[in-house]
Amino acid sequence: MKEQLGLQQRLSVNVAPDQMTALLQFIRCDDDFACTAAELEQFLRASGITYGIQYDLLHAISNDPASYSLQQTPIAHGLPPKTGKDGRIAYVVEMNADQRPEESEDGKVDFKETSKILNVQKGQLIARKLPATEGEPGKTVTGIAVPGRKGKEARLKAGKNVVCNADRTLVYAAIDGLFTITGGDSINVFPVYEVNGDVDYHTGHIDFVGTVVVRGNVLTGFRVRAAGDIRVVGGVEGAELETDGSIEITGGIMGGGKGSVKAGHSVRCSFIQDGTVFAGEDVLVSQSIMHSQVRAGRNVVCGGAKGLLVGGVVQAGETVQVRTAGNTMSTATSIEVGVKPELREELKELRIAVRSKSEALDKTEKALAILDQMAAAGTIASDKLALRIKLAATKKQAVQEIEEARDRILDIERSLEDSSTAKVEVRGTVFGGTKIVIGRYTRFIKEPTSRVQFRFIEGEIHMGQIV
Repeated sequence: MKEQLGLQQRLSVNVAPDQMTALLQFIRCDDDFACTAAELEQFLRASGITYGIQYDLLHAISNDPASYSLQQTPIAHGLPPKTGKDGRIAYVVEMNADQRPEESEDGKVDFKETSKILNVQKGQLIARKLPATEGEPGKTVTGIAVPGRKGKEARLKAGKNVVCNADRTLVYAAIDGLFTITGGDSINVFPVYEVNGDVDYHTGHIDFVGTVVVRGNVLTGFRVRAAGDIRVVGGVEGAELETDGSIEITGGIMGGGKGSVKAGHSVRCSFIQDGTVFAGEDVLVSQSIMHSQVRAGRNVVCGGAKGLLVGGVVQAGETVQVRTAGNTMSTATSIEVGVKPELREELKELRIAVRSKSEALDKTEKALAILDQMAAAGTIASDKLALRIKLAATKKQAVQEIEEARDRILDIERSLEDSSTAKVEVRGTVFGGTKIVIGRYTRFIKEPTSRVQFRFIEGEIHMGQIV
């Protein structure tokens, strides 16, 4: 006890306000001062210091007290409490899309494949809220436990066209569209993807599940695909536009014999030149169609003050209406109505297929006839016998396929006969060199005629005046 009092007279312990550090300080240090590490530990514990004692320092002080006599020595350290991890919003959709061009297996790089649109589907999980974690407790140098603080909870901000679960921990897309984070980290799904400029190497190809708006031109060689509509506030060059909806182009289409414009519904533009256009319903042009391939499931209308149709082939299931067809140079211009264009194409392909299969069948029958003669004479080898069986099966299949193709041809030809509602209207002048096709019947125009309408009546194409 005497030694203990001696240490109390020579040493003091100061504890920091947060109780995470204890400082040992000499009050006085005589030349004859001596103590052991165990005595120093006992002194500290008597002073209330029970945790985080630095035993290596106790030994150092006991061995050389003079070196520590003029300074405060941190003799014990507490364990600070740890704050838990903050909660965060984890996006299921990859936000940092790689904008580098894609490289194919053979090492080639397509610099047009740079656009990475964050398409999401209705009902798709797009984000989840990850909770904050609990903190870890600490302990002061006096042995008192200090609770850790929980991390800060993340704030989930649901924007437009998204829905959350009851706990507001999961976010789902309410529509098909573009996943976007707006100001304040609000999560949205927008039905429209806008390009403020041209579709070029800067944007790359575009493939979107909603509507695409291009506030510029679509340049040659680039592709725009959309599940909704496509609106181009500019022109379209030799590019590919394809959508299940409609396409509207404020300028025109200058295809240059490249690319195509395909719409499940309608296509509307000011002009088409050297282009290829397909529409499930209507093609509506305000100025001119020149040297182009145009197909519409219902109508092709080229109205306006000019309303010019020259060159190329225009096909419509019901009506073609123009102001001027052909020109004074008698440029070959074909107008076909009365059947859906895809049926005409199918009919053409079927006839080619029947011709090809018939030629193959003829060769098969000739080879089979030779093998039959050999079998009748008893001179056929085993390998030839196997070939004979194979050729017989091939013949049977070919005959069946030809019959099916011919039946389909008859069905299409019957639909070609039913062209009573189809018509071609030329409200200005139709020039020589223009060919009118209604169903399976054709009429060639030799002399310029004004304000006429062509219809199929009583087995022929009738030309009558528009009143």
